Amino acid sequence: MTSMALSRSSPRIDPVQHLLMVLLLAAALVMAQALGAVAQKTPDTFADLAQKVSPAVVNITTTTTVATPAVPDGARPMVPPGSPFEDFFRDFLDRQQNGQRPRRSNALGSGFVVSEDGYIVTNNHVIDGADEIEVEFFSGKSLPAKVIGSDPTTDIALLKIESDEPLPFVPFGDSDVARVGDWVMAVGNPLGQGFSVSAGIISARGRALSGSYDDFIQTDAAINRGNSGGPLFNMAGEVIGVNTAILSPNGGSIGIGFAMSSAVVSGVVNQLREFGETRRGWLGVRIQDVTDDVAEAMSLPAAKGALVTDVPEGPAAAAGVEAGDVILSFDGRDVTDTRDLVRRVGNTAVGKEVRMTVFRAGKTKTLAITLGRREDAEAKVRPASAPDSSEPQTQDVLGMTLSTLTPELRSQLGLDENADGLVVVDVDETSEAYAKGLRAGDLITEAGQQKTVTVADLGARIDEARNAGRKSLLLLIRRNGEPRFVAVGVE
Repeated sequence: MTSMALSRSSPRIDPVQHLLMVLLLAAALVMAQALGAVAQKTPDTFADLAQKVSPAVVNITTTTTVATPAVPDGARPMVPPGSPFEDFFRDFLDRQQNGQRPRRSNALGSGFVVSEDGYIVTNNHVIDGADEIEVEFFSGKSLPAKVIGSDPTTDIALLKIESDEPLPFVPFGDSDVARVGDWVMAVGNPLGQGFSVSAGIISARGRALSGSYDDFIQTDAAINRGNSGGPLFNMAGEVIGVNTAILSPNGGSIGIGFAMSSAVVSGVVNQLREFGETRRGWLGVRIQDVTDDVAEAMSLPAAKGALVTDVPEGPAAAAGVEAGDVILSFDGRDVTDTRDLVRRVGNTAVGKEVRMTVFRAGKTKTLAITLGRREDAEAKVRPASAPDSSEPQTQDVLGMTLSTLTPELRSQLGLDENADGLVVVDVDETSEAYAKGLRAGDLITEAGQQKTVTVADLGARIDEARNAGRKSLLLLIRRNGEPRFVAVGVE
């Protein structure tokens, strides 16, 4: 009988393969450790950062003279002449009037030094109307400050103090690379309590509140009254925002604070420092966002860009921009919407020649435009030339009762002699036109980007849209002189 061995011999391992396996395992271990370090990169403390930046953060106290209004004659008590109370009330009111002298009012805010020679950034609303401005440093030293310039549009102001020695300052960082979820630290003077530090994360970016150039960073770092004008730092100690506003039902922090991004602030500060005022680029167009139905009506491939509703006299008019153009790109970058275009034009240097691509009549066209200065721009609208109105007509079209423009309607609507179009006399409240915002008194001046004077003109544009397979027709309306495009369904 032959016996069988139950054991197996160990396979031989190639030394080269063994070395490769060891190297791969080592590399994987290093990568895992690096990824773990990134994932676990949570600050143990903010103490070092606070110690580093606090010397450049300041408390700001402003003093304003407030005049107390006098008691109007109509508010004085009526006392019959010769009454025993006559002398009493006269003496009482005289004492009141003497006590109504101008009084001094104080306000508190925050700021930060951006240069060793004493330039300080804060909010415009912190120093607006102030007679005196006092700046207090972390060390306790106080110095008077003067206003170099301010920009109410972005709520930024630039102050200057004189010092015998170089001052500690903090640099601006790049807010555009900040991400939602990044750690941030706010430093300021909340509720007048002096230097205070709070930390949190970036909750959102690109927030807009009410301004044309708004680009707010939203954070849950505690921000309260008195923090206004203070810096929002990234973990490198760079200022990526200026704390400006909070959203609160009770006036206190609920974790929704807004800091104007350094991408906006740094440009404003540079202009205030150089000129004492802002000098924003001006294109000279009125625009609106491109909606899905507007894009469909114009055969645009995507609902993006900025639709030109009017072209007053200015740089755009001189370059050949027309109402109905859709601005697709500006100075080499695609335009997403009107807010994007306004910000980028405003941040472009006055006098610079830029290339702008527009979509017009199904084709793209590139125009060269030399920007003007927004602050000096005149808002005159170029008058439209139009023939005299034809015989009055009234007809129901697309849920609207329309009439040709008669002298009587022109007078009722306060229109000038050059205005022409179809007057909306009434709108069916169940119609799409009503849902899109059309109302009695609106003036339809164009349909399908062609001048519309009679109901027949509008009917022809409706037929053209239907024959082309489009679901909607683009109307240009004017209300109180303001133009706006509306796409109304024609099916």
